[in-house]
Amino acid sequence: MAAGGGSPSIVEYFGGEDGYRCGYCKNETGNLSHGMWAHSMTVQDYQDLIDRGWRRSGKYVYKPIMNQTCCPQYTIRCQALRFQTSKSHKKVLKKMLKFISKGDVSKVVSEEEPMDSHIEDVVPSDFAYKSESQVSQTELTPLNEDHAEGVENEDKDNVETKEETNVKKVESGSLQIPVDKDAAGPGEPSHSSKTVHAPPKPGKGADLSKPPCRKAKDIRKERKLQKLLQNQMGTLEGSPLQAGHQALLSQNSKTPTNQPKSIEDFIFVSLPDDTPHKLEVRVVRSSPPSSQFKATFQESYQVYKRYQMVIHKDPPDKPTINQFTRFLCDSPLEAENPPNGPECGYGSFHQQYWLDGKIIAVGVIDILPYCVSSVYLYYDPDYSFLSLGVYSALREIAFTRKLHEKAPDLCFYYMGFYIHSCPKMRYKGQYRPSDLLCPETYVWTPIEQCLPLLELSKYSRFNQDAKAVDEGHIKDLGRVRVLHKRTIMPYSVYKKRRKGPSDEASVQQYASLVGQTCSERMLLFRS
Repeated sequence: MAAGGGSPSIVEYFGGEDGYRCGYCKNETGNLSHGMWAHSMTVQDYQDLIDRGWRRSGKYVYKPIMNQTCCPQYTIRCQALRFQTSKSHKKVLKKMLKFISKGDVSKVVSEEEPMDSHIEDVVPSDFAYKSESQVSQTELTPLNEDHAEGVENEDKDNVETKEETNVKKVESGSLQIPVDKDAAGPGEPSHSSKTVHAPPKPGKGADLSKPPCRKAKDIRKERKLQKLLQNQMGTLEGSPLQAGHQALLSQNSKTPTNQPKSIEDFIFVSLPDDTPHKLEVRVVRSSPPSSQFKATFQESYQVYKRYQMVIHKDPPDKPTINQFTRFLCDSPLEAENPPNGPECGYGSFHQQYWLDGKIIAVGVIDILPYCVSSVYLYYDPDYSFLSLGVYSALREIAFTRKLHEKAPDLCFYYMGFYIHSCPKMRYKGQYRPSDLLCPETYVWTPIEQCLPLLELSKYSRFNQDAKAVDEGHIKDLGRVRVLHKRTIMPYSVYKKRRKGPSDEASVQQYASLVGQTCSERMLLFRS
């Protein structure tokens, strides 16, 4: 969808950085990743990148070097449409409901999940800005497409090698990716949406192929109802009411009376006007900043500053406005509002939690073609007793389900990274059903199948098909899109024009990490 119109993504690739400090195991140089600066990015490109293990911090987009980094970080997504609340989730939802409706302040903390921020992957650190781009805006503005067309045709007019003869030429003057049989169409999930399934094993949780267990109390109720209906039918034999009773009996036998409550049942409860508290959730576009975002910027920043100082023990001079802006407000994502998309559009947003007229928490999120991606959460430490980390995650899952009604492809909730080697980060696996991304083939695998492998080794390939490969791997380096001297050209042309040492190894690494589809759609800036 996003690839078909608007301005293309423009990125600067920095390669693998020196190791930097790990926020999980505190190793000073063990955290290793590849990184690039995104000057602009379409939501479709970012969706495809996070489906290959990338993630953003402000405008810096990075991908952990999974088999080398000290704490491997696996992309995790929750299947929002099938999500079932756990016992501890229900406790959090009920606690918020009691607080709003009765003013009840319960400080009982669940032992199953931490009640801190539910997204702790990205902490404001210097690594994201070590390689901050110094390129001017002029250099990033492509010349008109007629000029680009001439450059792309140059490759056809020049002498063709035997190897080039077999390569289909890049479509002239177009910023769109050439059609590839293996590539996902604009409205279709990428290849990485494939999921590996295995039959349930004994002792490994509920067998979803069997009907859910039912309480004895509900079975007794149903029998009583059956008996009552049979007695009534005896007196109403032959009357039109009989069919209705039979339908009721049939319906009752099919649907268990103990249907589990959904998140919506807890969140969207109609309350009287005189409740002690009022909670309102507002979604405001953060990039480009909407008028509502600008009007609440200072109040939101003050909540962030207190959160960083109290929860993360930052000194007062660390959480500056500049750091807050670069880390949580700046975004490379282009705002898009297609007619078949969600009403708020796609892009980057702040989901503000207003309690009695003041902001108490903010969830930073990206709304993408197939998912809501959670970036960060900060909250007023005075309201820690409300378990706002878990509560906001549940609200974001409910929000994903709501957006799905208007945008059918949008049905996943991405929680960032799952780090099994860091016990305090394992709670993300409690949001079920969820999948982890295979770091080698980029297919989704149910987390239940991944956990035994991660117990054996902190790095693991989840796809058990030994012959399976990355289907989005780079097939033709010459077709990688390059932006050089404000001119869009395929790498095959740029390579001939380039002066100085070859950069082919760096471009090859970039293309293999972003995949063929993104490498042909995004513009790789070359000075």
